[in-house]
Amino acid sequence: MPSATASESGSDSAPPQVTFCFRCIGCGSVTHSPSQDFRCSQCGNLLEITDPAWKSSLSAATLKSLWRDRRGSNAILDRSGVWRFRELLPRPASELQVVTLREGNTPLYELPQASRATGVSRLYAKHQGLNPTGSFKDTGMTVAATFARQAGYCWVACASTGNTSASMAAYAARGGMRSLVLVPDGKISWSKLSQALDYGALTCQLRTDFDGCLRLLQELVRHAPVYQLNSINPFRLEGQKTLAFELMEQLEWQPPDHIIVPGGNLGNSSAIGKALLEMRDIGLIPHLPKLSVIQAEGANALVRTLREAGGKRLVSVQAETRATAIRIGNPASWEKAVPVLQATGGACEQVSELEIAQAKAEIGAEGIGCEPASAVTLAGLKKLLQQGFVKPEETVVLILTGSLLKDPDFTMDFHRGDLFQGTAHESESEKLKTFRHPPLVLDATLEAVTRALDQAEKSDRTHSNA
Repeated sequence: MPSATASESGSDSAPPQVTFCFRCIGCGSVTHSPSQDFRCSQCGNLLEITDPAWKSSLSAATLKSLWRDRRGSNAILDRSGVWRFRELLPRPASELQVVTLREGNTPLYELPQASRATGVSRLYAKHQGLNPTGSFKDTGMTVAATFARQAGYCWVACASTGNTSASMAAYAARGGMRSLVLVPDGKISWSKLSQALDYGALTCQLRTDFDGCLRLLQELVRHAPVYQLNSINPFRLEGQKTLAFELMEQLEWQPPDHIIVPGGNLGNSSAIGKALLEMRDIGLIPHLPKLSVIQAEGANALVRTLREAGGKRLVSVQAETRATAIRIGNPASWEKAVPVLQATGGACEQVSELEIAQAKAEIGAEGIGCEPASAVTLAGLKKLLQQGFVKPEETVVLILTGSLLKDPDFTMDFHRGDLFQGTAHESESEKLKTFRHPPLVLDATLEAVTRALDQAEKSDRTHSNA
């Protein structure tokens, strides 16, 4: 990362005094020096970051004005859609330590076709797939990598289903650190893995699933000078909560009725929920939206945890879904996600592989590409509408977590008709035929191409009259 003076980096004052601490979400004990596995030394639960300065430093009106003004600044920190909100983040002892790729600043799109199809009058998508490495992970990684760098670590590491590895490797390279990636062998998109390789990561494909990779990582950090950058690391969630700050700013600080998030390891929903509660307490927003989590049927640990155990204990599953980013059966942040759902009055629902595929194609028809895990939000919205939990007159924001290019094999298999071939869903998948747009192999003649155009026009008329 290029060097910068305090004024160039966007500093508004002298170097900040470190006032944040780590609080256990279970027993409430507080520490300033967490263990390597970021778990409470008293009860073993997860830690979160808190700072009394967030409530007392500046008024809500001052914060809104300050953050808005920074959007026109060319200072290094102000160009980041994460560090622009630094008054509500843990801040490093020196801003020169910040590792940034100008993450955040992602668009909020209207979804007119999906709005008409679902009957929801105001439907939006916040597309985190337009971050530097193509997923929402970047907003958390800039903060976590910064504190790894400040602590003097040479090695950072993660277990990953793909997006985390790409993001971590990029930020490690940018910050002058080495990266170790543990991924499940044969259960990761090559597009995601190729990013980690290109950014110089030491990549280990382990003969296990994601949960096995994470268990091994947690053992490793207790025995080697390696800094863990999974979402168990509370610095990650602090960066990811800026998604909510940015969203509320884009909505003129008027919360939507619903925010719908994909559920994998559950760090993102936990981060967004934490941000919503903090914004309400500070006075940035007048009330809380309902935050709901959607999972794939084959990776529905949180759904089962709530339905079968009342959210009191985790019901693990053997995860299996083509939405690889959420193929997680033992989500590490479930104990943070459950209170968020309860505090906001949100729901938790599951959707099938067919519903995911259709929803992904429908989002694509808007000219907006996303990876399969993102599409669970639209599929889940349809179920929540059927149940009456979401009303047609309400405002809904879907969080799209990853780019279409994160998993192009899924897209190609879908449009060629191969996605469900040889599976129990094969016959049922025929109903998705109208959403497919397979490539045509033609002779290189004008006649062949014009004939294809004519057939496409006839097909369009047939579908519009159906």
